[in-house]
Amino acid sequence: MTTISSEYRTAGALPAINFNTLGLMFISGFFATIAFDVWGQIVSPGLGYANLSPHGLARSLLANLGLPSNDFAGYFVHFYLVGLVGYPIGWMFIFAPLWQRVIGATHWLLPAALYGFGLWIFAIGGITALAGLPFFLKFTGITWVALVGHVLYGIVLVATLKLAEGRQSA
Repeated sequence: MTTISSEYRTAGALPAINFNTLGLMFISGFFATIAFDVWGQIVSPGLGYANLSPHGLARSLLANLGLPSNDFAGYFVHFYLVGLVGYPIGWMFIFAPLWQRVIGATHWLLPAALYGFGLWIFAIGGITALAGLPFFLKFTGITWVALVGHVLYGIVLVATLKLAEGRQSA
C-alpha cells in the first residue's frame, strides 16, 4: 500500500503525488475546516466572542481583485480552495518537509500549532491587506478568534493526517 507516513520517507522528503495523497489532503482539510468553522461561527459567538466570517474575507479579496465576489465565490474560495487544497498543500509539501529538514523529528503537535499560527499571519496579516481591509483587522476581537481558529485548523489537519497514517501502516 502506498503511504505518505514519515516512517516510510526520508526526513524532509515530499509525499508522493498520487490519489492517496490527494485523498488524505482533502479528508484532513475537510475536518480541519469544519473545526475552524465550528469554532469561529458557533463556539466563539456562543461564548460571547467574535463571529468569524472567512467567506467574507474571501469575498473582499475577490472584489478587490476585480473578480466575482458573491456568496458562492466566497464560500468556494474559503472551503474548497483554501481549506481543502491550499492549506493542506502548504503543510504536506512545504512546512512539514522544511520542519523535518531544519528541526528534525519532534512530536507533531508543536509544528502543527506553529503552522496554524503561520496561517493566521498569512490570512489576517497578509490576505486582509490584499483585500483592502485594515492590517490584522485592527487587532479587534475577530483577530484573536481567528488566531485560535487557525491554530485549531493546523492541529486538526495534522492530527487527521497522523490518524490516517496510523491506519495505513497497520
